[in-house]
Amino acid sequence: MKIIALKEGNFSASRTKDFTLLTDENFDTVKGIKMSVQPFLIITEHDYILLDAGMGWQNREGKTVISELLEKENIRPEQITRLLLSHLHKDHINGSIHKTDTGFEPSFPNAEIYIQRRELAFAMENKGNPSFDFDILEQLISLPNIVWMDEDRGNINAEVSFEVVGGHTPFMQVFWIREYDEIIFYGADDLPQESYLKYHLAYKSDFDGRKAMELRLEWQKKAAEEQWKILLYHDLDKAVIQI
Repeated sequence: MKIIALKEGNFSASRTKDFTLLTDENFDTVKGIKMSVQPFLIITEHDYILLDAGMGWQNREGKTVISELLEKENIRPEQITRLLLSHLHKDHINGSIHKTDTGFEPSFPNAEIYIQRRELAFAMENKGNPSFDFDILEQLISLPNIVWMDEDRGNINAEVSFEVVGGHTPFMQVFWIREYDEIIFYGADDLPQESYLKYHLAYKSDFDGRKAMELRLEWQKKAAEEQWKILLYHDLDKAVIQI
């Protein structure tokens, strides 16, 4: 398998979930939680799998960073076959669609988009929560290529499995991709940074911080035993680690 980190940048997130791009000039002065936004493209023998879609951050010319990064890899957005969404916070889904002169269009037009139905219900019960962008979310769920997920765990195909684990949000889901003797694990915002494995804490920013902490302890043990490659969506410096 090939892992391509599609890093939109390092950002500071305010309490109202406004994101400011970090630069050398403002890194020490901007207030907020510092994090990267870093979707991952996994290329297997059968699929081009995108794990979350980022914010749709644009450069000064109005082109999305992810489209630029794909172009550098000689990959077209049309080649993406599956978009797996861990949860529906705006920094994970806003890059899935983009606005044109005639409305909104999918950023990856040939991809099946996998959404946990109970996570959507939770989002819709929290109108006004700044973690969600409801304008984007409502456009996203109107697309014809949505695969609605209702099970607690299962297989998307022979290579990809998922489990609804909660933690950061009530119905957040994580993914494993297996091919031959290689295992890739994406824990999304239950395991967003390497430091979460060093400091066993229950974070107040999570819906259920204790559960997320317990999950990390379980995953850390299995990852060491089975040599998982762990993908870090919000780590400032690293994309992939192996314990």
